[in-house]
Amino acid sequence: MYISEKAKSISPSSTLAIDAKFKQMKADGIDVVGFGAGEPDFDTPQYIKDAAIQAIKDGKTKYTPAAGTVELRKAICKKLKEENGLDYTPDQIVVSNGAKHALVNVFQAILNPGDEVIIPAPFWVSYPEMVKLADGISVELQTKEEDEFKFTADEFREAITPKTRAVILNSPSNPTGMVYTAKELEEIAKVAVEHNIYVVSDEIYEHLIYEGKRASIASVSPEMKDLTIIVNGVSKTYAMTGWRIGYTASHPEIAKVMANIQSHAASNPNSIAQAATVAALGGGKEEIAKMKQAFCERRNYMVEKINSIKGVSCLRPHGAFYVLMNISQLKGHTIDGRKINTSDDLAEVLLEKAKLAVVPCSGFGADDFVRWSYATSMDTIKEGLSRLEKFIQEYY
Repeated sequence: MYISEKAKSISPSSTLAIDAKFKQMKADGIDVVGFGAGEPDFDTPQYIKDAAIQAIKDGKTKYTPAAGTVELRKAICKKLKEENGLDYTPDQIVVSNGAKHALVNVFQAILNPGDEVIIPAPFWVSYPEMVKLADGISVELQTKEEDEFKFTADEFREAITPKTRAVILNSPSNPTGMVYTAKELEEIAKVAVEHNIYVVSDEIYEHLIYEGKRASIASVSPEMKDLTIIVNGVSKTYAMTGWRIGYTASHPEIAKVMANIQSHAASNPNSIAQAATVAALGGGKEEIAKMKQAFCERRNYMVEKINSIKGVSCLRPHGAFYVLMNISQLKGHTIDGRKINTSDDLAEVLLEKAKLAVVPCSGFGADDFVRWSYATSMDTIKEGLSRLEKFIQEYY
């Protein structure tokens, strides 16, 4: 059967693959605990649901402008001004079917065949595949655990070539949970402006920061703002993963191209979800604070417990809801007759023997690590880490 070579070259999402296997085992009645997909275990706040129901009653069930309703784009501009100190107009906002769709639009809009995108590793698994879909080339910039998995301005400069068009900045990060400081962003911005390179700033976890303050690189200078493409959405902050609303804020010329691309690919985002998002952005501070506090408590427990177990370790993340566990000491060992050469090997053995689902980070550019999500209950976290400890004590 004839199939596109580019399409065949796209790797499946390892996060969704492990989550699907976990859910199938659970459906089969197997006692398995999972820490795979990055999805808050909280329900969408009631005021957002009510807004969606009202939108249906009001007949907001028709096509909207491809870039999103004017009402929602104005609400996003208001949010960016009040929370981030950034001035945007509605023509600079493009609302998409989730932040993932927004990122696909971004790379389709700014890349020509052979253009390079610098992707700091560890990275979210979908970034390289999105670049590939846009005929771009991913250039991995390996970071170090001792540097909190953050790249420096000097490392950024060294990775630049004449074909570099963009760099991805994910802060707070998936999978590391690390957050760039204002000073670090200023230094990176200088290099980006000097070389006229776009910064694709993935800010989907911006409200989930546990220490310090978060800054957007777009706020560094007017020149940097013109080169920044902010990507955000409501999935993580408002527990709206299934509603599929993301957005970008960028230079008007880039926004216009992305809206045009989206008009042909998807027409417009869901009209009812857009109305609900207007409500979401206008409230929910108490719900956000409650969810953030729960995540912080879970993070603290997970970090302390992992670091108490022989053979594994982790840093304390400053944001998002992931812990990256170092498994390098386990690699090379034989467990129940199987040699652990990769993070995939360990993840498969943990799932099979301990009935414990974690995400291998080979697809994240960090094969010495596996990712745990603490977007689940404390009871589940305690049970999962107890299984890990028992498994390692038995086999390591």
